[in-house]
Amino acid sequence: MKIARVALDVPLEQAFDFLVPEGLDPCRGSLVVVPFGRGSKVGVVVARTARSDVPVERLREIERLVDDVAPLTERDFELLEFCAAYYQRPLGEVIQASLPPRLRQAKRRAIKAPATAVQPDGPFASPVSATPGQEAALARIREGFGRFHPVLLAGITGSGKTEVYLRLIDETLARGQQALYLVPEIGLTPQLESRVRGRFLGVAIVAAHSHLGEGERAAAWLAAQSGRARIVLGTRLAALSPMPELGLIVVDEEHDPSYKQHEGLRYSARDVAVRRAQMAGIPVVLGSATPSLETWANAKQGRYALAVLEERALAGAQLPAVRMVDTRADKPMDGVTDALLRALKARLARGEQSLVFLNRRGFSPVLFCSSCAWHSTCGRCSANLVLHLKARELRCHHCGHRERVPARCPGCGSADLAPVGHGTQRLEETLAAALPGARIARVDRDSTSRKGALADVLDQVRDEKIDILVGTQMLAKGHDYPRLTLVGVVDSDCALYSVDFRASERLFALLTQVAGRAGRAGVAGEVIIQTDFPTHPLYAAVAAHDFAAFADASLEERRLARFPPFAHIAILRAESKHAGEAGAFLRAAVTAAREIGGKVEIFDPVPAMMERKAGFERAQLLVRAESRAALQPFLRRWKAALDEKGERRVRWSLDVDPQEA
Repeated sequence: MKIARVALDVPLEQAFDFLVPEGLDPCRGSLVVVPFGRGSKVGVVVARTARSDVPVERLREIERLVDDVAPLTERDFELLEFCAAYYQRPLGEVIQASLPPRLRQAKRRAIKAPATAVQPDGPFASPVSATPGQEAALARIREGFGRFHPVLLAGITGSGKTEVYLRLIDETLARGQQALYLVPEIGLTPQLESRVRGRFLGVAIVAAHSHLGEGERAAAWLAAQSGRARIVLGTRLAALSPMPELGLIVVDEEHDPSYKQHEGLRYSARDVAVRRAQMAGIPVVLGSATPSLETWANAKQGRYALAVLEERALAGAQLPAVRMVDTRADKPMDGVTDALLRALKARLARGEQSLVFLNRRGFSPVLFCSSCAWHSTCGRCSANLVLHLKARELRCHHCGHRERVPARCPGCGSADLAPVGHGTQRLEETLAAALPGARIARVDRDSTSRKGALADVLDQVRDEKIDILVGTQMLAKGHDYPRLTLVGVVDSDCALYSVDFRASERLFALLTQVAGRAGRAGVAGEVIIQTDFPTHPLYAAVAAHDFAAFADASLEERRLARFPPFAHIAILRAESKHAGEAGAFLRAAVTAAREIGGKVEIFDPVPAMMERKAGFERAQLLVRAESRAALQPFLRRWKAALDEKGERRVRWSLDVDPQEA
């Protein structure tokens, strides 16, 4: 009797036994279609055996082998089994999460393979000469080729980190190996993909991100798995792409929270990339102008090598001057101070470009009634509804709920409804009224939802058809605007009030990134930050371009508070549509945790930062340990105890190394 043990995408730790029919010979790693319930599922064979604990008459047969996909390799399994164990998820779920959606379908259309490019014998000439700083960084990283060698490339904005990556990829290709290049945001991929393809003409390059069609994603995955693709460029999902000849991993903007997945397999692509490099015995380069405090600590303690780029790559280009405008004295009108308006007018007169940055989107955060103080809120979430003027809709940016703008106040019937707050649309209109004739473009999630819209706007900026960009975080990083000399920052203070212990780190990174868009091409740049707290130490560090001082002070605060990287944490999250049930589940979980014991600190349950979302009441509790060696065994036993309870009315999940605490 031949039996295959198959991992399936179900919320159970076990694999399932199936009979292997005559004529089929699946091996470990083979994709198979099996009957499950009333339908069929794609699963992956994790073992072959001659015996089963299930009576043979109850075993069902494998339906067929997925023969157009090569089996997963032992190295693939090693990475996926690590993810399953570390992030406390079933192996079947993890394997399925690593596959593109098209390959998970029991019935699917054929996948069109991309054209196979012939790789030239190289090297690929760079259009620019390396600076002394880049040469030193390259030498520091090169010494680790052929072994596990994690390197933090800490380079100021505009210092040419991308050029370092491309030269390393060139050397990797020359060694006959593949390269994996990760970026945090989909918005960065088209511009970067164009640059990479232009540099490595004739090399098979595939992109991997969630905005591709299902067929494109599947074809890219297969090209990576077969080795046809020599460079894989993508977002966090690309971290799990199978690459049999992998020789280098690059994680650009490694500090970015977008590398953390917040649903299902809650993995950090950056951390998985480091572990993958360790398993493969290859270098991994973590690049950033503002490294995460965890990565900075690893470099300071010698776990990671450190390469530093302290000067901008373009001769004569300097970091911009940063000044604070005290909004208590210079009161903003619709979000814009007189100081910022004067600076914008000066750039217009000189034919230079400006960026006005706002960390929000939509026309206005809230529709407000001046008669009774009613404001637009989502009935399913602990959040406000955002006014989208063009569509005449109120929208929730958390659950997707939409409703028409009311003609009168639902609270008192007054017709005196008006928007309050500064959204990108409103800011755009304010600037258009104050600066007639200025060519203004707004860039946010809404204005760039159409495929190719962001690239179109950026092309117009480079062609100098736009004078002022108004935008959100999409414009803060990764883009190069040669004629942009002024950056204005509106409403940055809100992050100073956050209860999240990472809030100040993220604000510093965001301000540094957006400031780095100014003055990159030899023309002096200026950054104006509008704030109620012009003497705040964080703003002083931004103005001084002194990441090291900020990071060292922040690490000391983390050490005293016993937060990462000086401790390791996990969060148990729970949600239910019935009041009180999430909290009751967590209180029972606390009892189970204390019965397990160990060197783990267990906090009391608290409401989630957004207490209600999409009609669910949400709560969480945090556990903390001094080491992963103490935390991981506890989490395994705790999750097993919670699984045994068979809770059905509460949805719950464990988030290891959470980015939102």
